Amino acid sequence: MSYNKVNTSPEFEKALEIGRPPNIVKLFPNSKALIVSGKVIDRAMIEKGKCMAIAANGRNNFVIRGVLMAAQRANAAVILEIAKSEGGASAYCATSFWNLARQADAAMNELGITVPVAIHADHYAIKGTDDVETGKTEISSLFDAGITSIAIDASHLPDDENLLANLALNPYIPKWAGYETEVGEIKGKEGLSTPQEALFLIKGLNAHNIFPDWIALNNGTTHGIEASDEGIQVPLTTEIHNALIPYKISGAQHGTSGNNSERLRKIVQETNTTKANVATALQMISWGVKVNDYGNAILDEDGEFVKVSDKGMTDKQWAEIVEYANSQGIKGGNYKKLNLPFENKLHRLPRDIRERMSKDVEDFVFHLLKDVFNAGDTAPLAIDAILKAGSYDLGAKGARIEDPAEWSESKIHKRAAQSNTEKGPEGDFDD
Repeated sequence: MSYNKVNTSPEFEKALEIGRPPNIVKLFPNSKALIVSGKVIDRAMIEKGKCMAIAANGRNNFVIRGVLMAAQRANAAVILEIAKSEGGASAYCATSFWNLARQADAAMNELGITVPVAIHADHYAIKGTDDVETGKTEISSLFDAGITSIAIDASHLPDDENLLANLALNPYIPKWAGYETEVGEIKGKEGLSTPQEALFLIKGLNAHNIFPDWIALNNGTTHGIEASDEGIQVPLTTEIHNALIPYKISGAQHGTSGNNSERLRKIVQETNTTKANVATALQMISWGVKVNDYGNAILDEDGEFVKVSDKGMTDKQWAEIVEYANSQGIKGGNYKKLNLPFENKLHRLPRDIRERMSKDVEDFVFHLLKDVFNAGDTAPLAIDAILKAGSYDLGAKGARIEDPAEWSESKIHKRAAQSNTEKGPEGDFDD
């Protein structure tokens, strides 16, 4: 293996002793895996400056292993995540909210991974009052299963309902956990987020002593397989992040798959982004689908994916997947729905094939971490953050600025009614 030797330093051992949250200690009492709060990863990126952690969607076990090996090789603190659509109660992946931490812990101990890793429940989508009520139980179950960070995503709701959903669910999120919120539903070209929209959400949360670590925006990403050259709007992102500076909140960039390295470097250099979600690219690379240098799938003249013979799964297994997809009418980005029915079939492949699936992911992610995201050597900074805090709980970055009397439920509705935010069509919750 090409990554660094196992860290046995006194700093690592102390971080292992005090830096793992209570749910992780309970689940894995004898583990040597440094699974931490999402706050730890954010603080490490802030400390280095102009860098962002990969938040890798572990749609299959090969992606999880590849990302961890790349993180160790780059000496980088990282986030492993799964979204509600991917790994929730109605999932299309075998990886779930309830087994991601177990997969990560097992792989970290097996592979000797000693960089800090957060386990993030991404796009915990709230589409109405029923989802809020379900969340009051389900969110607690996620943390029972080893989640250490969560994104509450009520972004497609009207601004007042988005804010109120975040307020209603916040008591179920441990104070030590990483917390992401979202505004301006992510869907691409229509209804892009505005500074006013972001400030409405963050001011309302601030008034109630809630201080998110990250905010995700609709800043032009289309998620998944990038179909145009428009991509992420960096100047808009910078404008919104600058407006939020008093609230000390970092940016979470969704939908990086398909955006070229130059644009991603601009996000690193010109915005306050510390978390960058990558999903579809990693899935495709693990399978052996032909991609360009920034992970976007290359299609043949018939609009079909191209399998590279010496990459990813075997050609025979790929042929079976294609045949199944065709029989089910599955095309393009909906190939993501093949994760669940084929996970176990991929695990039965020869060892050298399974290892190359993860190795291809490792090489791609290592390049992102070192050459694009500037996240190399952030692992020691994450450990330092734990040691300085003397705890797994790093506390909030921000402090209350807003008057809570001005953000009662009635005043929230009144404020929202005075704004005219265009949400655009319903969006896509996958990265």
